[in-house]
Amino acid sequence: MLVYVISKHNKPLMPCSSAKARILLKKGKATVIRRTPFTIKLLFGSSGYRQPITLGVDGGYSDIGLSAVSDKKELYSADVKLRTNIVKLISKRRAYRGARRSRKIWYRKPRFLNRKKREGWLAPSIQHKLDSHIKAIDKVKEILPITQINIEVASFDIQKIKNPDISGVEYQNGPQKNYYNTREYVLHRDNHLCQNCKGKSKDPVLKVHHIESRQTGGNRPDNLITLCETCHKKVTEGKLSINIKPSKGFKAETFMSTVRWKLVKQLNDVMPDSVSHTYGYITKYNRAKLNLKKSHTNDAFVIAGGTVQKRLSNYYLLKQVRKCNRKLFKGIRSHIKNTADRFVKGFQRFDKVSYKGIECFIFGRRTSGYFDLKKLDGTKVHASAKYIDLTLIERKKTLLIERRAVLLSTI
Repeated sequence: MLVYVISKHNKPLMPCSSAKARILLKKGKATVIRRTPFTIKLLFGSSGYRQPITLGVDGGYSDIGLSAVSDKKELYSADVKLRTNIVKLISKRRAYRGARRSRKIWYRKPRFLNRKKREGWLAPSIQHKLDSHIKAIDKVKEILPITQINIEVASFDIQKIKNPDISGVEYQNGPQKNYYNTREYVLHRDNHLCQNCKGKSKDPVLKVHHIESRQTGGNRPDNLITLCETCHKKVTEGKLSINIKPSKGFKAETFMSTVRWKLVKQLNDVMPDSVSHTYGYITKYNRAKLNLKKSHTNDAFVIAGGTVQKRLSNYYLLKQVRKCNRKLFKGIRSHIKNTADRFVKGFQRFDKVSYKGIECFIFGRRTSGYFDLKKLDGTKVHASAKYIDLTLIERKKTLLIERRAVLLSTI
């Protein structure tokens, strides 16, 4: 196992073996500053020996693959699971604010002059993804002296994904051409007929229904279906379920197309002339040459220029979680808390604990002192573990991390 080393002046140095770290700690020449990944800080001056290290970044909508390699071996490997609930939470906030304005509560003068979007503005969900990529890369730079960053970027033609043969003026003649709005198009597409009962209800009133919640699925035609008012009411009340599989969206492709160069530019501002980019088809070709299975960590290894370097026998799985739940109270001006206390029997949600020798995380808690324990990949450890059987390992952070054995099987 590699041990990451920080100099006396908080600069990252080359990692060392666990045996060497043990000697430094035993002689009092170093101290432990982080358990996962295991990192020590030197208590004496060091010459700061470093080698060229390239960090490969396989950016994506829900996952980030990271791999840092030197000339001879891989020094770091991680798969970061990003949050995907930002759009839903923002939609909830919008609903809360709209409801609050209609209630007779304290009045605040409207602030219309602050509603201009700044230059380079991104939608909050996209901005969060971009910031998360920067944060994940900075975490690696804290423990390794990165000299080069390679990022996989992509440019997706969503129209061509839908129709590979599209060309020329066909881009301007989409399915909604000559229709007043999306609703009119959906009604015409479905022949003004309820797609559930096919007109058997004899209800003349038609509704356009969202297959997936509008909060997450949006108003695109593929997420809309025509229902009569009778069927729509049953679906809304939960008395009827429609067996229609939601169509595939293009959130991931839109994200990569939107922020690919912004990510490169921001990193280039910090590390001038040390950031380069590559493309997915090159990564796929090089991965196939090395006979590696598709994974975010393997892609990142290839992006970093990995070829014959010795691979690590483990990687780090990171999961991004929200800092806190802002909906603390029930009702209007209520003092009844909507959540349990932050600390229950000395533990809080997402603390890393040891339960009968198994390292896991607290995903749920009860005031009685019983906890729901899981691994980061969702594996259930115990649904109701008693607090006296738990030992605290690490306090909660917005990036949870655990060390896992790597699967290096080839394709």
